[in-house]
Amino acid sequence: MTQPRELVAIAEAAVDDVEQMFSAGIGAAPTHYKSGGDFATDVDLAIEAKLRTNLTQMTGIPVMGEERGGGPRSLDETVWVVDPVDGTANYSAGNPMCGVLVALLHQARPVVAVASFPLLHQRLVAADGMDIRALRGPLRPRRADQGAEHHSSKQIGLSSHLKMDVVNELREIGLRPRMTGSVGVDNAFVAQGVFDGAVNFSEFPWDNATGALLVKAAGGVVTDPEGNEWSAHSRGLVCGTPEVHAAIMDTIARHH
Repeated sequence: MTQPRELVAIAEAAVDDVEQMFSAGIGAAPTHYKSGGDFATDVDLAIEAKLRTNLTQMTGIPVMGEERGGGPRSLDETVWVVDPVDGTANYSAGNPMCGVLVALLHQARPVVAVASFPLLHQRLVAADGMDIRALRGPLRPRRADQGAEHHSSKQIGLSSHLKMDVVNELREIGLRPRMTGSVGVDNAFVAQGVFDGAVNFSEFPWDNATGALLVKAAGGVVTDPEGNEWSAHSRGLVCGTPEVHAAIMDTIARHH
């Protein structure tokens, strides 16, 4: 496999090529309905098709997308995973909390990550062997005292699938749950230092692969909800500062 430092430039070029399409399509109507009330727009499919073509032609590595699948038989092989519009319900409603997520998995672990949020004018980039990089957005280095024992005013991103008793207990210990409607935004906010933690139970690698690498590159803690290292086989992700991550994990364990 080509070195991640080289492949991250290709991933950024592929994202560059779809950002205008993304911005122009905001407010697109639902056209493709899925189970559980989820849906996609024509823009989702068009962006995924363009990412698939560009990444495959430039690297020869297969692509697995949220809308059209594809990729190798096993996630343990080297594969691009893409979410063309993360937060489609937001996107369709004109809510800017949405973006494009591209990650490269190698042996089920993310080694390249590009998360672009064109409507927020932000992009985060990371790869094995390089520091996290922010374009047009904040990146606040973690201070040693940011993990203070008292959680007051610390914000965490939550998935809508989290049980209310878990949400209520997180509030009771002083954390401030926030629901953006996009796991990509939640994880990116943790990497940027906007949120102190995030949790979701998505089983889809295109949702969390990018965020897992970005938060790790920013110095945060990243695991699955059982406390194992995150991989493409994980059913969910918990990330944050060491103290906030531990608080989330303790709360989940009490309600498991």
